Amino acid sequence: MIIYLPAFYSFPKLSVDLPSSVEQCVPREASAAKEERGCNLPPLKKEYLEDVGNKTHLVTANPSIIEKRFQGLFWSRKAFVDYLKAYGSSFIYMPAFSMRPGTDPSLRAYYAITDSPSNLTMLFANPDFLRNVGKFWKARGVHAMRLSTGLFLVSLALGMCDEVTVYGFWPFSIRLDGQPISHHYYDNILPDKWIHTMPEEFVQLWHLHKSGTLRVKVGSCRPQSEGN
Repeated sequence: MIIYLPAFYSFPKLSVDLPSSVEQCVPREASAAKEERGCNLPPLKKEYLEDVGNKTHLVTANPSIIEKRFQGLFWSRKAFVDYLKAYGSSFIYMPAFSMRPGTDPSLRAYYAITDSPSNLTMLFANPDFLRNVGKFWKARGVHAMRLSTGLFLVSLALGMCDEVTVYGFWPFSIRLDGQPISHHYYDNILPDKWIHTMPEEFVQLWHLHKSGTLRVKVGSCRPQSEGN
């Protein structure tokens, strides 16, 4: 599907909510924004509601997630379709054509959604966009084989929105208060260090934060949400 926006159209506010395990309850300001929630089909179960909320307009899905978590959709689509119900009428964003191995699982996911009574819409990323974003960040010190989905989403948001706030991008094993922390809020599966260099990505996002280009929220916002 191709969705056209008017020339020079931009959203006033957008929240990019990434699945780090930093205690980061979603504040009122995020609820008022057009919200992007990444990455890789994160769970929106009741036990996570206080920390990440349940509002989402766009969620990403890497083809590898389709292969590993849903057996490539070869045997059954039901578990996949049922899992996606948590995202309501969101857009599902997949890099179907950036690498050849990702095309078939992305198309199977597309047909699973379109053949079901679902309000979801599948979006395929423009491979030229992904390639150009990779070159952009490589020229600025991110020496990764492949950028994280989080940095792609932030890059997308910066091109579409007047004000961007990033929640949950914390690629470290220790919180600001020195306590250990898992990689995601729902598991501790670490990224492949030979593919991603997420600390380098964080440094670049922090530079953008310091320059006022975007806002990066780290740490717990629970005291703020409780009126302190």
